[in-house]
Amino acid sequence: MMKPKLLVVDDDEDIRSQMKWALCEDYEVITAEDRLSAMENFRTHTPNVALLDLGLPPKPGDPDEGLATLSGLLGLDSLAKVIIITGQGEQTNALRAVGAGAHHFLSKPVDMDEVKVLIKRAFQVNTLEREYRKQQQVDSEENFEGMIGSSAPMKEVFGSIRKVAATDAPVLILGESGTGKERAALAIHRRSPKKDGPFVAINCGAIPETLLESELFGHEKGAFTGAHAQRIGRIESAATGTLFLDEMGELPLSLQVKLLRFLQEKTIERVGGRKEIHVDTRVIAATNVDIQSAVAAGKFREDLYYRLAVIVIKLPALRARENDIRLLAQSFLQRFAGQNNKTNLSFDAESLRAIERHNWPGNIRELENRVKRAVIMAENNRITAADLELTDSSPSHSSSNLKQARETLEREMVQNALRRSGGKISSAATELGVSRPTLYELMDKLGITRE
Repeated sequence: MMKPKLLVVDDDEDIRSQMKWALCEDYEVITAEDRLSAMENFRTHTPNVALLDLGLPPKPGDPDEGLATLSGLLGLDSLAKVIIITGQGEQTNALRAVGAGAHHFLSKPVDMDEVKVLIKRAFQVNTLEREYRKQQQVDSEENFEGMIGSSAPMKEVFGSIRKVAATDAPVLILGESGTGKERAALAIHRRSPKKDGPFVAINCGAIPETLLESELFGHEKGAFTGAHAQRIGRIESAATGTLFLDEMGELPLSLQVKLLRFLQEKTIERVGGRKEIHVDTRVIAATNVDIQSAVAAGKFREDLYYRLAVIVIKLPALRARENDIRLLAQSFLQRFAGQNNKTNLSFDAESLRAIERHNWPGNIRELENRVKRAVIMAENNRITAADLELTDSSPSHSSSNLKQARETLEREMVQNALRRSGGKISSAATELGVSRPTLYELMDKLGITRE
């Protein structure tokens, strides 16, 4: 079995010999006396860990040559772990090296037992990070139209998208806020016969009801006050392509009737117009509310529901996606680190544990935002749980009594339902299976502010 390769860089030949003799039983030790030989040996032997003395020729009393060597080694391999060795009283230089990407530092004279422990840990961390990077590459190869995931629920979603994309049938995508419904709709469009046409998205819950009809269907000049010119609506703009209706459950009943007619006849009339306009577009709708409950409550037309739900795709919440959370976090880290010129960034062990413990009520959107913030806020080359603002992500209830534990769970469920519904009491109550008055009573009892 091949031994792991370790590079020792020191201008003192005696120290290089001592290190090689002390470590050769466990490692293949390669030595170098200056920056040039260090870089040459690193390229030739590609060791994963290096011991580097900051005091290198031609100015062994100055740390600049050692820091330049550190930068050069990490430039060749950003995942390499470099352990710095400095003289006594040079902690400032050691901290500079850590800030520049060094894995750890030791002060002379070194304790060989401590050196061995640090080297062993460095190899372990390096192995883990290389496995993550390898997994990222696999995921990239399996990247499904920008959707990353290897869990069983996501494989099922990918399979459904492949099947429905080739048809022209309407699709209804269900899922909590932040699960990637628009990205799934775009994946369907890109794999469909209409991929060369436009992909037009509209959020039905983000536009005031008084403007939504004009946004969808367009209007003629003079149709209402302020209509100074003819305007083509989103449906017409999506001709020969795909229309994505996000938050479909928020569509007013009056517009549900007009949309149903369009789905049945493929024709529309602009607001203030009398001419029927034929529009050939595929419709994909999405919602984060329980649409069947909305139908039962008379808030959503049953005939429109069945028109839209010819094919239903359910996107799983992030917490139900097994190992995908880490994969997504690593993908976001790679993207944002590149954008911010921080390519040596990686998660530390505690941040990865915090990511796995967190419930992710905001799903992929929350994970993406937290990683983006962490990349910006990270002070060294390791992202911490504090950078992610996840230091309190795993509260302990071991000292709570049954009443306290129940209240904690109720508060979390109510807050998550309110967050997913955008603060809408009716939608949150429907999701929780209680009435509006009951939800109000719960909020008052749990100290949740009505906004």
